[in-house]
Amino acid sequence: MIDLRSDTVTRPSDAMREAARDAEVGDDVHRDDPTVAELEARAADLLGKEAALYVPSGTMGNQIAVRVHADRGEELICERECHVYKWELGGVAQLSGVQPRPVDGGERGALTPGQIEEAYVEASSHRPGTGLVALENTHNSKGGVALAPEVLDAAAETAHDLGVPLHLDGARVANAAVARGVPLDRVVREVDSVMTCLSKGLGAPVGSMLAGDAEFVEHARRVRKLFGGGMRQAGMIAAPGLLALENVDRLAEDHENARALAEGLSDLPGLVVQDPETNIVLVETEEPASAFLDRIGEVGVAGSEFGEHTVRFVTHWDVSRDDVETAVERIAEIR
Repeated sequence: MIDLRSDTVTRPSDAMREAARDAEVGDDVHRDDPTVAELEARAADLLGKEAALYVPSGTMGNQIAVRVHADRGEELICERECHVYKWELGGVAQLSGVQPRPVDGGERGALTPGQIEEAYVEASSHRPGTGLVALENTHNSKGGVALAPEVLDAAAETAHDLGVPLHLDGARVANAAVARGVPLDRVVREVDSVMTCLSKGLGAPVGSMLAGDAEFVEHARRVRKLFGGGMRQAGMIAAPGLLALENVDRLAEDHENARALAEGLSDLPGLVVQDPETNIVLVETEEPASAFLDRIGEVGVAGSEFGEHTVRFVTHWDVSRDDVETAVERIAEIR
């Protein structure tokens, strides 16, 4: 099976498995785990932030950020198809009592300064006010589009002028940095907090990083405990994360493979393929997506349903160029 469902299916390398086995550990709730401490320091440096916190998942990282930044009842301005709103089980409401105000970000899922200003609500005796703006880069539902740093800069400036922080769901922000040809810290320079995943294209088996200034991260540490994310000898899973931080540059291979996949599929009848900017390929199918996935599954290719007639394929480090070419050949057989 050529598994293109997601870059979350990557398997840890032999080096990661060895690092997990040999990791120096301690109780991280007591801040005694040296491997976790090293991971947090290195991630903070890579992202250009004062501090970082290791969390079990990207969803938890996003939800912690909402809880820290916004008060109960306040509004979260976000793009209407962003992950924190669409794919996290209503966590902003369930966990933090925050109500989302979704805005249509168009084909790229980017909110303009004008949209942020229009959606902003000033607190009054009748209205709770806006507590946070959240953006996503790359944007999953839009096909992995990579927002330019200047787009985030402008959004952050507008939010700050309104007295509101900006959080970035950067689950795949390393992909955005590679696609844009800029360092990671440049992409996230103006945002107040950023979550980024180690367990997608970077290949770690588990975990994400949440970064911001020292005060934010200290508060986030308490909320992580509240949400059940306090970990003990977590160095065993943090050690592969240290190696994952070294895998940013190799994401370019995934992007190249995604382009090759898109080019191959675009030649097939009945498929309309979006040109990928990173490692996500969205394909519109004439038949229902579920039926298409069932048929390609029979010939050994796996994707994910992303709409009634939309299929998502994601390239990653367990998928080679040969795998991509084979996948196209197998799909062509059933067209």
